[in-house]
Amino acid sequence: MKELSQERAPIYEALERFNKMRVVPFDVPGHKRGRGNPELTRLLGESCIRLDVNSMKPLDNLCHPVSVIREAEDLAAEAFHASHAFLMVGGTTSAVQSMILSATRRGEKIILPRNVHRSVMGAMVLNGAIPVYVNPEGNERLGIPLGMSVEAVKKAIQENPDAKAVFVNNPTYYGICSDLRAIVELAHANHMLCLVDEAHGTHFYFSDKLPLSAMDAGADMAAVSMHKSGGSLTQSSLLLTGPAMQEGHVRQIINLTQTTSGSYLLLSSLDISRRNLALRGKEAFERVIELAEYARKEINQIGGYYAYSRELINGDSIYDFDVTKLSVNTLDVGLAGIEVYDLLRDEYDIQIEFGDLGNILAYLSIGDRSREIERLVSALSEIRRRFGREKGGLMKQEYIDPRVAVSPQDAFYAEKESLPLMETAGRICSEFVMCYPPGIPILAPGEEITEDILHYIVYAKEKGCSMTGPEDAAIERLNVLKGV
Repeated sequence: MKELSQERAPIYEALERFNKMRVVPFDVPGHKRGRGNPELTRLLGESCIRLDVNSMKPLDNLCHPVSVIREAEDLAAEAFHASHAFLMVGGTTSAVQSMILSATRRGEKIILPRNVHRSVMGAMVLNGAIPVYVNPEGNERLGIPLGMSVEAVKKAIQENPDAKAVFVNNPTYYGICSDLRAIVELAHANHMLCLVDEAHGTHFYFSDKLPLSAMDAGADMAAVSMHKSGGSLTQSSLLLTGPAMQEGHVRQIINLTQTTSGSYLLLSSLDISRRNLALRGKEAFERVIELAEYARKEINQIGGYYAYSRELINGDSIYDFDVTKLSVNTLDVGLAGIEVYDLLRDEYDIQIEFGDLGNILAYLSIGDRSREIERLVSALSEIRRRFGREKGGLMKQEYIDPRVAVSPQDAFYAEKESLPLMETAGRICSEFVMCYPPGIPILAPGEEITEDILHYIVYAKEKGCSMTGPEDAAIERLNVLKGV
């Protein structure tokens, strides 16, 4: 086998070689290296548009890689401690769905927390798997769901010994990690696979000061958002697999849904970003940790805000905490998280990752600098002074236990009817309702609609949360199962 060197970037190098050739394009894309679309060339730049090319022998093929893409996959696997790494151009949504489609079939059970990304539910709609939810504990002060306790996972496994896999978030959007190694060992002891949504944990592989990564915990598959904390282009991701997974089978599953026209801009960004992290990631994330800890200290000194961290660790449902996640509770300032989110953008030209009913998340990574941190801290201080009010009347974001009545697939494809939102209590939902980001469904197909859920949706809409999912974009009506 060819010796690997993390200083290589084989896809990028192949594109550089190709760019020096005078190849006449009688293939797609139709802009023909930008000549057919001058406005697009001006927007993206000539060097970028010239590298927007199609698969060909010198550049390999994403569906069946044998040369430069294959070498890039091998390098990524080495850098991320995996048996194999697949380059994904459909985002981590595609990677998560490929994990579930690889591990389960119609009618088979998968054990998972309810606070998963919509891509998990989407995968179950596609293949007919049955969710067995482990209801996460909640933090009363923050109003957020936590990780899965080991005992709760053990109970779910005992009650569902025929389940095929256990699914874990590592970390949650807020930075909270479960005891991943213990859950992996539990799953394997019961002949189940362990699948990990590591969308927000790319950096775990490059620092011993951060929580344990999925591959180092022995997980069978992990979906990693390189474009989040890893620095690649939006929509580029990695799917990592352990030794128990058959590479050929997983690739067949990926090829069911992933494009046959993989973007070389995305692929080369994965290649270059992997090289950057492999060579400089440890040092880079040391700096990110320092910035986050400094920001947390400064924000907590403002008063009212609570930028939480490792003090939450309880050894189980909060087994560890990702200190690079600058999660801040806003309720004691008298403002919902989404209100602070809007104020930061509209009044201070600061775009943070998301705001929910009680929290905001400022996403810190390798591109951040001290001056931006100072600007964020200053803006939060001013928001408290200018817009802060009494806490009374604010609703916490609370975890609402789902009542699963029908499988997600059966509900999504069942005969349905549209009803006014407030007339749907007691009915079975046939579509998704979620705030995005983070994209965790409030309702998923097959779940009973309750009064608590309806009040939550109405309140979130009033506060300005970006609600997505239903056919009715205004979310004044919901689709429910007909006659159920």
